[in-house]
Amino acid sequence: MMGDIMCIFCKIANKEIPAKIIYGDEDTMAFLDVNPRSKGHTLVIPKKHYETFDELPEETAINLIKTIKKVVNILKSLNPDGYNILNNNKPIAGQEIPHVHFHIIPRYNNEKEAIIRFSEPIKTDLDEVLKEINV
Repeated sequence: MMGDIMCIFCKIANKEIPAKIIYGDEDTMAFLDVNPRSKGHTLVIPKKHYETFDELPEETAINLIKTIKKVVNILKSLNPDGYNILNNNKPIAGQEIPHVHFHIIPRYNNEKEAIIRFSEPIKTDLDEVLKEINV
């Protein structure tokens, strides 16, 4: 729950609002994105509310990854030429709904812009970064 207002993905998980569900189990759910970037664009969520991936209990994270793998196999029936698996955490990273979710985006050779592009590489001292993260 987000404050007093339940998030849209929690409402979908609780079947309070409809969704085109393609997979579900006790802990996770997969449904077609209402704003698809390609045919078969699917969202995979934990049914319980967590905002970001790092907040997930380990067992939930493992179950979520297992569901992602199952959904990738389900989507093979659409004959994609490839696929993206994406997860954004916090608005700065592009997260629009504050409930952990993974996008599975099937990709097809005839798409106008199938490749998701990253920003240009930055200049940074990798040794300094290693020191900062204590590796």
